Amino acid sequence: MSQDSIKHEIGQFYNEIGWQMEDDGIYQNARYEDLRPVSSEYIHKCHMRVKRHLALTGKYLLDGGSGPVQYDEYLTYSESYQYRVCMDLSLVALQEARKRLGDKGIYINADIANLPFATDVFDGIVSLHTIHHVPVEEKVEVYKGLQRCLKPGRTMVTVDGWSQVPLANTMNMLMRIANRLRRWTNKEAAPMPNGTPANQANTVEKQSTQEPVGTFVLKTSAKWFHSAMKDVLPYEIRVWRSVSVKFLRSVIQPEWAGRFWLKILYRLEEWFPHYFGEKGQYPLIIISKDERDLR
Repeated sequence: MSQDSIKHEIGQFYNEIGWQMEDDGIYQNARYEDLRPVSSEYIHKCHMRVKRHLALTGKYLLDGGSGPVQYDEYLTYSESYQYRVCMDLSLVALQEARKRLGDKGIYINADIANLPFATDVFDGIVSLHTIHHVPVEEKVEVYKGLQRCLKPGRTMVTVDGWSQVPLANTMNMLMRIANRLRRWTNKEAAPMPNGTPANQANTVEKQSTQEPVGTFVLKTSAKWFHSAMKDVLPYEIRVWRSVSVKFLRSVIQPEWAGRFWLKILYRLEEWFPHYFGEKGQYPLIIISKDERDLR
């Protein structure tokens, strides 16, 4: 499939399915998150990690692959900026983003691999769960293109998932233990977004499991990232969230002190952000730009 065909397919999917509001007021794509109360504090804190690495104020924040800016935490990233520039392949995403942001937003239908922006224009950039939709041969240029648009002295943050998760064996073991406990107590795990009970899965989700069926996804690994980006851009890999939705739905239960264990996990991630960023499920990648990058 050609790159143009891939991008057309992604835009079409999110127009027709991913960013359609369902009867309970939740976007179809939000089904791929753990929205249960037991996980809500942990999920909120993970979302807020992004904001730590952005400039506190500025004129323009670019949201590359903005979607509808679906979570309240996402809105806080640009609350002290004059404008949030929402860029997406999906027109439906931009229409929904306008409902959230109104005149505070600028809405651009464009491809993250072909940015229509001047150099050194944005005070901050975020790109959340978007670059994993880009073919591998374009990924490095996407990172370089985003950094080109960033003002010197500022930073950008991207979040995606790894295809190779070194902590998978540990997560699998804990899910197997949870499954055995569940069989003894005749309790069902919270179902996955596709309706499959989480306790039927004994492995961490593969590359495509957390993505809506029908979209192109090509995740990479920490090893690939280091190899491809070494000496290309200044970057730091930290943790956004170390565990998958499948793990949360299988292992984290209210009656098993789920909130408590997530507090412990969050604290460990805070103590060892680089370890969990490279070994866990979802890295938070910070790319900077200083005066030396202009020479």
